[in-house]
Amino acid sequence: MRDFSYFRAGSLDDARRAAALPSAMLLAGGTTLLDLAKCGVTEPESVVDITHLKGLGDIRVDAQGAFIGALARMSQIAEDAGIMTHFPAVSEALWQAASPQIRNMATSGGNLMQRTRCAYFRDPATFPACNKRAPGSGCSAIGGVNRNHAILGTSQSCIATNPGDLAAALVAFDAMVHLGERSVAVDDFFLLPGDTPDREHAIEPGEIITAITIPASPAARRSTYLKVRDRQSYEFAAASAAVGIELEPDGRTIRDLRVALGGVATKPWRARAVEDALRGKTLEPETVQRASLLAVEGALSSRVDQGVGRDGNHYKIELAPRVVARAILKVGGVA
Repeated sequence: MRDFSYFRAGSLDDARRAAALPSAMLLAGGTTLLDLAKCGVTEPESVVDITHLKGLGDIRVDAQGAFIGALARMSQIAEDAGIMTHFPAVSEALWQAASPQIRNMATSGGNLMQRTRCAYFRDPATFPACNKRAPGSGCSAIGGVNRNHAILGTSQSCIATNPGDLAAALVAFDAMVHLGERSVAVDDFFLLPGDTPDREHAIEPGEIITAITIPASPAARRSTYLKVRDRQSYEFAAASAAVGIELEPDGRTIRDLRVALGGVATKPWRARAVEDALRGKTLEPETVQRASLLAVEGALSSRVDQGVGRDGNHYKIELAPRVVARAILKVGGVA
């Protein structure tokens, strides 16, 4: 870790000006910044401490929806009574993310900005080829060990998986990220790798996440987050699904459905094809299981991606639809 300058921002404007400087990085919970610095991935010239800015840690829930300040801790959001009642999938996603120690430190804004857990990205000494770290250098994961890598939203430049649990829940329910002068839909805030995998978020120099808002909806109120992983605690998803459902008065017909996937794509993945296929349909296991196959429409795994020998992640093509179907049936009261 190299030397860097430290600046404690006294106001949001001060923080924005400091963050606009080259090689400046924000410090909130610090769980991502310190981790990447220790790995040698990030070498900031200046660190801008925003932990003491007032008004950015608020959590409010009313009839219109939820307001979550960028400095609200993951654990605070997860245990907030309004979030638990009106956005249970958000609460459940946070409870299943990371360790208790990290949840008590990490902030909502920092959580959205976290980087991939791709082992090749995080080991520059052993794997210098990584287009996220050094654009144009190549992707060590392609052709390597890639069991935890993406099957959706990939490109020839990058197959790294987005690690966020909270992000998947926010994408499912049309949340917005507020950056001060402008706001961006969460689904648009996360960028596909394409030819520029080093740019992961739609945020410009000098912009700072100030808040996240989630509109209220019957589907958000009746929602869940299902996460499948190799071990029960402190593990990233092999596949996960944030699902919300609204039923017609008959209790069997789907009026509205929201589905987003985690652990399988290069960004939180909204499964709109599944939603469209099931709206107006009766909530029956066979119908749901058939529609859930659309969740991986267009997926590319190690076995089929242009002949490149990435065999480890093919299981996700079968796993993801099962997770989606199970979550839909669970929240619908069928399973």
